[in-house]
Amino acid sequence: MDALCRDCLTAFDAPARKGLRCPACRSPRCVAHEELNSLSIAHMDCDAFYASVEKRDNPALASKPVIIGGGKRGVVSTACYVARIKGVRSAMPMFQALKLCPEAVVIKPRMEAYVAASREIRDMMEELTPSIEPLSLDEAFIDLTGTARLHGHPPSYMLARLIRRMRTELRLTGSVGLSHNKFLAKVASDLDKPHGFSVIGAAETADFLHDKPVRLIWGVGAATQASLEKAGIRTFTDLLRWDRADLAARFGSMGDRLWHLARGQDRRRITRNAPMKSISNETTFFEDTNDPDLLDGHLWRLAEKVSDRAKAKGLAGRVVTLKLKRRDHSALSRRLSLRDPAQLADTIYRTARGLFDSVGAEGPYRLIGVGIADLVPDNDGGVSGDLLDPDATRRGNAERATDAIRKKFGPDAILKGRALR
Repeated sequence: MDALCRDCLTAFDAPARKGLRCPACRSPRCVAHEELNSLSIAHMDCDAFYASVEKRDNPALASKPVIIGGGKRGVVSTACYVARIKGVRSAMPMFQALKLCPEAVVIKPRMEAYVAASREIRDMMEELTPSIEPLSLDEAFIDLTGTARLHGHPPSYMLARLIRRMRTELRLTGSVGLSHNKFLAKVASDLDKPHGFSVIGAAETADFLHDKPVRLIWGVGAATQASLEKAGIRTFTDLLRWDRADLAARFGSMGDRLWHLARGQDRRRITRNAPMKSISNETTFFEDTNDPDLLDGHLWRLAEKVSDRAKAKGLAGRVVTLKLKRRDHSALSRRLSLRDPAQLADTIYRTARGLFDSVGAEGPYRLIGVGIADLVPDNDGGVSGDLLDPDATRRGNAERATDAIRKKFGPDAILKGRALR
């Protein structure tokens, strides 16, 4: 079977057994698979990205548990693997995370540093192929179909070299999943983290999936999983027992997608410049909450994140959306069309806050999300006047001035009080 050393990039033939070592450098970090040199669809996911950037920029943190997030009333944005061993997870309340790992170093997010690192990784990907579909700052799908002649090496080699360059040049690590479609590439990238390289070939797809839980499917959350379990569907084998028409009748378009995924089929293409239909951000709480101050703080932080992405892309939204999930996983969603497209955090927050006030008593909540939709190019910077709110222009100008200060002196140069809730 084909094998590749991920350290020195030596390609070699290997027996079908574990415990391989590179014949050139004796490294045990080798990947071997019968289809290694014929697969070309990949998913790359950086390892604990925000925390890894902080450790890179401050070597004194290298062996310490690091949590990226807000104050004691905030939540965990991400945590390094040292902290994860103690049970710390994303979206966990900070007070709970510090109970589990009191020795952790808590760092407020430095988005400008993470964006800069993401751009450097993206530039490396661009050298391999233009067929890149970013999912966030730290992960992307990559299609290397037809690039072997251009690079003189198969896609597996180029991906291993990409990860090695990230480690040696940027001092950041990532995990790669390589397969024959997007669904399985995404699954593969989670099999061997951190700093992993996993392969799911076409010939082994059915055997690989048959006993796996359906929660493995990207997009199947707790509510969908509960609906599937009510129908007796817990594994891919359970899905295979259903007719396509019955799944579609029971679960709609999701049912048809499940029928294909149960067979390892995913015809979605990797799309470089897919039109953006909305911008949103959400957080799931470690414990359900009705705390008004905590929820208001989350509304503001989510509005800021949505606003930052909209500003970076030069977009504004004609619609503001609010998403809530209750303890029983039932969902609430509200949306409001605006007179003028919104890009500013102040406008997004105030609109989302009004939507929340109309349903706020229906909690406690396990998830809250804020977004903008019906996107259009931003033409006036979001500071046009509002006859119904004479202070809107003043607040908009103040937010632009704040953006300029943060760009020059860092994201923590100015903080609103509600951001600390």
